Order: sequence, then C-alpha cells, then structure tokens
Amino acid sequence: MEYLKLHASVRHAMNRVDALNAVRSIYSRLQIEIDRRKPLCVASGKCCNFESYGHRLYVTTLELATFMQDLNNFTVTRASGPRAETSNQRSLKIFTQSARAGGPCHDEIPPKIGPACALQAGKLCGVHAIRPFGCRIFFCDPTATDWQQQQYELFHAELKQLHERFEIPYCYVEWRSALAELSIK
Repeated sequence: MEYLKLHASVRHAMNRVDALNAVRSIYSRLQIEIDRRKPLCVASGKCCNFESYGHRLYVTTLELATFMQDLNNFTVTRASGPRAETSNQRSLKIFTQSARAGGPCHDEIPPKIGPACALQAGKLCGVHAIRPFGCRIFFCDPTATDWQQQQYELFHAELKQLHERFEIPYCYVEWRSALAELSIK
C-alpha cells in the first residue's frame, strides 16, 4: 500500500463536504435496509477481534475521510470510559500535520497493528455512530449472510462510484492498518 497516497487522498477528501455528505447518505440508506431486514446482532464484540473471528474489514478513501471528519466532533468511548475529545482532536492534528508534511511519520513502513479494532470498548464499538460501511453491514446472524452480501455489493459499488464522481483516488485498505496509519490509537 502506498501510504503517502493514502494520507494525501484522505486529507484531500476531508475537504470535500459534498463527497462526505454523499457517503453519509449511503450510510443512511443502508440503515433503512438494516431496519427493514432486522438482522441479529448479539453485541458480543467478537467480530471486532478480526484475528480470532477470522475476517478483515476494508475501507475506502472516502470512508476514511468521512470517519476522520466525524471523529473531530465525536467522543470515543473506551472500556475505561469516554476518551477526552482533545485526544480525538490530537489524533486528527497528528494526521493533518503528517499529511501536510507529505506523508506518514514512518515513510513506507506499514504500521504494526493489533488483532482487534483499536476502537473497541469492551464488547462494544467505541465509535458506533461513525463506524465505516463494513462494520455497519456485518452481522453475526447466519440467516442474514446472503442479504449482507447483496447489500455489501450494492452499497460498495455506490461508494466506489463516488470516488469517480468526486475525483477522489480510490484506495481500499485494511481498517486496522488505516487507523494506525492515520494515527488513531
């Protein structure tokens, strides 16, 4: 993965309010489909531990930009309680400074990542309201597998088209690596 490209692309996309609102619109329409289908979620948090659950979460440039922009006004919940908003802003500031400098602090070396999402709070998502598309569509409900796949293909295609429409470079990167790369810990 070209981390310099990711930084620059996310930073550029964060300034495209129209593009970010289009992503939020997709998320809203997906929520309507979720509410209609009502797949089961037991909130066990197992799916957030990617290594033990045996899956990966990938995100696009625009999803990362939307997440980073929304994170600026969001308090991350941690297992030990809410994380101070200034800490969120500090992560955003580190990312922004790094991007302005031309890329990540560690050049082309991929960041070390843990087995689980860094934003998991106990068994729950610490950023549930602003989580990316893959987290929104995944349910451990075995009766919803085909439905999830259909919805994923439909809405991911729309996300991909947004990149073309708004001329944002399309990157499709693993979530934990992206979080580490964008200084979200």
